[in-house]
Amino acid sequence: MRTYGCQMNVHDSERLSGLLEDAGYERAAEDTTADVVVFNTCAVRENADNRLYGNLGHLRPAKDAHPGMQIAVGGCLAQKDRGEIVRRAPWVDVVFGTHNIGSLPVLLERARVQREAQVEIEESLETFPSTLPSRRESAYAAWVSVSVGCNNTCTFCIVPSLRGTEKDRRPGDVLAEVRALVDEGVAEVTLLGQNVNAYGSEFGDRQAFSKLLRACGEVEGLERVRFTSPHPRDFTDDVIEAMAETPNVMPQLHMPLQSGSSRVLKAMRRSYRQERFLSIVGKVREAMPEAAISTDIIVGFPGETEEDFEETLHVVREARFASAFTFQYSKRPGTPAAEMEGHLPKEVVQERYERLVHLQEEISAEENRRLVGSELELLVSEGEGRKNGERRRLSGRAPDNRLVHFAVDDDTAERLRPGDFATVEVTYGAPHHLVADSGVRAVRPTRAGDAWAARNGREPEQPGVLLGMPTVGAPAEPQPAASGGCGIG
Repeated sequence: MRTYGCQMNVHDSERLSGLLEDAGYERAAEDTTADVVVFNTCAVRENADNRLYGNLGHLRPAKDAHPGMQIAVGGCLAQKDRGEIVRRAPWVDVVFGTHNIGSLPVLLERARVQREAQVEIEESLETFPSTLPSRRESAYAAWVSVSVGCNNTCTFCIVPSLRGTEKDRRPGDVLAEVRALVDEGVAEVTLLGQNVNAYGSEFGDRQAFSKLLRACGEVEGLERVRFTSPHPRDFTDDVIEAMAETPNVMPQLHMPLQSGSSRVLKAMRRSYRQERFLSIVGKVREAMPEAAISTDIIVGFPGETEEDFEETLHVVREARFASAFTFQYSKRPGTPAAEMEGHLPKEVVQERYERLVHLQEEISAEENRRLVGSELELLVSEGEGRKNGERRRLSGRAPDNRLVHFAVDDDTAERLRPGDFATVEVTYGAPHHLVADSGVRAVRPTRAGDAWAARNGREPEQPGVLLGMPTVGAPAEPQPAASGGCGIG
């Protein structure tokens, strides 16, 4: 399974893996040639096309050498290109879209029996993805879709035409999935939607998202709640209040800016202006001073002037984002922006992009250095530090989602598992991560760590055995409540 693009695609790939395993397939080992290769594609940027067709080209010799091997292409690019994929890469066996991911096992079987490519693209959602089986990539953190599709009409974006209009799940269904995940050991959930804080528009409740956040706060055993991505247009005060007042909703916000120029925002058909965006940032910071705010920014939108770009730099300086995903404008056929006048030369866009990245890296480094000396409780994560082995470190996520690499001794390394919590003191701040090299202050084993251990063939942590003389009858003093771990008797 090869996944490109957003978190929604990552979660869809978990569903596709679950479907295939339900149909009897097993995940291929890394050093073997798979019988089935699935590409779950993105269509947001132009290089996504080149990447897919390049990968398909590299796979052709492997398929020629392994009769019976099947290749499937799904996701947004499949929804867009449809039969074009089979025309350009006739060795592809299955093409399916964003609305019918549940069809993949049947399409693979049909292609095998009929010995010809199967292309099936639906125009509307066939089955809400969350009703399909899933093979979760993580034992301790999970995506939970609250909606799919988008009702916005941003001129640069092709997603609404590929994902369709917004469809909301009922709150009870979302919460039932959250509770089921917690029962399996999940400690953190991220609520997903193309425009997550517009949740409730389909059933007419403008405060549905803030109510959902508060309801997640009442799920026993759920340690952390995050969400992505909200739209400034729908960011209301009740959401900020719910974030600030619900202990397990993390002080983190990823909210796309796209441009700091109100003139460009209007051309993008983004229904807010610079002042509105900065007002939301100010309210979030007032309610949660510790919140880390990140964003998306597009450089070089058609017609963007130097003055427009300076407005973007102004917002970046004012907002002081913890991080930013920065993109050079990519022309997507079928979008209104593709037909606009004023497309900028590559060298102009590149120069502005480099200035933006330089400014944001300076701010990120300054904001991270401010955290040196602070104590953070991290959710220990898996596979987020490429050099952890040689530097005797593990990695984890702070409440505000900053990545922290922390030093461990042999005993702590043996005890700590992904899904457990570790308390550390920050010793260094880099632009993209923090370092804590003064040792682990405290370890909190969790059911999430147990779930990771069970999945990876390690024995779960066993509770300690208390030695000493038993007392007879009722205790003379009330006994303290259980602390650490899950506290389940």
